[in-house]
Amino acid sequence: MSLILCIETGTDICSVGIAKDGELLSLRESDEGRDHARKVGVFVDELLRETGIAPDDLDAVAVGKGPGSYTGLRIGVSFAKGLCYGLQKPLVAIGSLDALVEVAREDYEAGIISVDDWERAWLCPMVDARRMEVYAQVFDTEGRAETKVSAEVVGAESFAAFRHGDRPFVIFGSGARKCAGTLPDARLVEVTPSARGLARLAQQALDEGRTEDIAYFEPFYLKDFVVTTSRKSLF
Repeated sequence: MSLILCIETGTDICSVGIAKDGELLSLRESDEGRDHARKVGVFVDELLRETGIAPDDLDAVAVGKGPGSYTGLRIGVSFAKGLCYGLQKPLVAIGSLDALVEVAREDYEAGIISVDDWERAWLCPMVDARRMEVYAQVFDTEGRAETKVSAEVVGAESFAAFRHGDRPFVIFGSGARKCAGTLPDARLVEVTPSARGLARLAQQALDEGRTEDIAYFEPFYLKDFVVTTSRKSLF
């Protein structure tokens, strides 16, 4: 039996869950702005109290490693690393797009979303970057990646190899809605990032011994963080 604390903070949603043997036991989520630094600790405390699980009972901590919001990722990864260090537990890092695909698969299995010819569909999770840019990757419906993660400025020919056949091309995530008009043949469904998408993947990673070096692990930002100068005059 494995108990894994799952943390996903790479977008506007702050999501924390506890999973047992890959199945979610309890979940806390908020989409009320970027207040992750305060909420993530509160959510962890609430979940441990609700489930009666002591911190030492955890077998690992899993975190969404990105790509996503620079600040959000740093908050989640820093919290997870600190918890692992203090409890002497292993850290498991899961790609945030992989986790988003898991949420989509779970939602389809539960009947929350409906897609014709699902078995043959291409799934393209998208995390908002800026303007018309998204972090994206294409998967099949078994969760196998067909492309590498990319920062994509979405245009009419984006993902052409997957859109111009007879298989459904399904887009979802925080960056998908702004791309729907540019990709008129894509099927937009509502799927949001969640710690529940980490549960099965984190259990697989732990079973296979795929854990991170707590001291040196960093989020997968994909792009460098850029600090811009304000145009407002201070004097």
